[in-house]
Amino acid sequence: MIGAVAGGLLGLLALSIPVGIVLFLLGFGVDAFFSSFPLSRGLGNMVWSSSNSATLIAIPFFVLLGEILVRSGVATRTYAALDRWVSWLPGGLIHANIATATMFSATSGSSVATAATVATVAMPQAERLGYDPKLFSGAIAAGGTLGIMIPPSINLIVYGFLTQTSIPRLFLAGLVPGLALALAFMGITVLICVIRPSLGGVRRTFPIQQMLRALLDLGPIILLFGLIVGSIYRGWATPTEAAAVGVAGAFLIAALFGGINGAMLRDSLLGTVKITSMIMLIVIGASFLNFTLASAGLGREITAFMDGMGLGPLGTILVVVVLYIVLGFFIETLSLMVVTIPIIVPLVLEQGYDPIWFGILMIVLIEMALITPPVGLNLYVVQGARKSGSLNEVMLGTIPYVVMMLVMVAALIALPDIALWLPAALE
Repeated sequence: MIGAVAGGLLGLLALSIPVGIVLFLLGFGVDAFFSSFPLSRGLGNMVWSSSNSATLIAIPFFVLLGEILVRSGVATRTYAALDRWVSWLPGGLIHANIATATMFSATSGSSVATAATVATVAMPQAERLGYDPKLFSGAIAAGGTLGIMIPPSINLIVYGFLTQTSIPRLFLAGLVPGLALALAFMGITVLICVIRPSLGGVRRTFPIQQMLRALLDLGPIILLFGLIVGSIYRGWATPTEAAAVGVAGAFLIAALFGGINGAMLRDSLLGTVKITSMIMLIVIGASFLNFTLASAGLGREITAFMDGMGLGPLGTILVVVVLYIVLGFFIETLSLMVVTIPIIVPLVLEQGYDPIWFGILMIVLIEMALITPPVGLNLYVVQGARKSGSLNEVMLGTIPYVVMMLVMVAALIALPDIALWLPAALE
């Protein structure tokens, strides 16, 4: 059954069938060929139970929050403000790309939305100031991946929902690795540009008065992040309630900067409906597939297979890491997560690993999938914003950042407290 399910998944995706539909088709296939019970008769109940969750209401709220900030022009102001604070470093404006992606990751919850936002604002600057197109665009693609790590993260919400893990603790666990990755991206950029100064463009400094004035544009975003995440951590609000408050805050920020109009509101709502519908179709399809796989005994098959290999806990987790890296080449990130969770997570927990820690490790591996060809979504988002040059340039530019992600994977395996100490400290 393992080979049949894997082959069916890759084959259906190769036919360009939407991922949500693929999950339903696989569920029906497992029911037809591997189950002695008519599992499909439980489809209605599965659709209802998997979508009737207060936790999932946070998803459209966080999507709408990001849409409002992106479409109201707040991104442009944030980018300009961070340019004044970080462009003195070797690499110049590249650091503004990473810093802006980090800040928007802390509000949008979506990597693709973050990459699209920063790319749209930054690419004209790269052409005007003569930056190396590979490193500049690679930094945007890599920085955008932080959207699914730094809270609030839609992917962490989905992981918590599917594994029945505390979402506030997942948010806490993702904060330190997410910020560490952002600093690692900036560090590797500095190193590259010290060795090859021509790649980094012009280093610029600004009068202290301009830098202080720029804080007026950064302040509302920082306050919004503090409002959302702080209310969750302090126990004042659930993630869903905090997301609703965040939408109100984003609307006030957009109004403060004069970005509210009918067209912006219409586009924000339409974008939210489209993205949320896609996510929910995948979540519901994954829930049905998970139900059929569990009922057909796939978990027992995998456990017996891994036991037969004689791997210990470390060996098992290394096999899982390699599996996610390989699958990340071919499967879109949210789909990769929801398809593998029912198979991999029980196996990992059986080896004694913490579900919070593994959720963060999985997110780093999924981040890597966003910038590795041929299916890395952020590569295509950034290339679309460039409107010139080849996709190969973006791919080459992401290589240093992929290396830093691998370093983070190794660090999380060697030192699990990187993810676990903050949730433990604030319990």
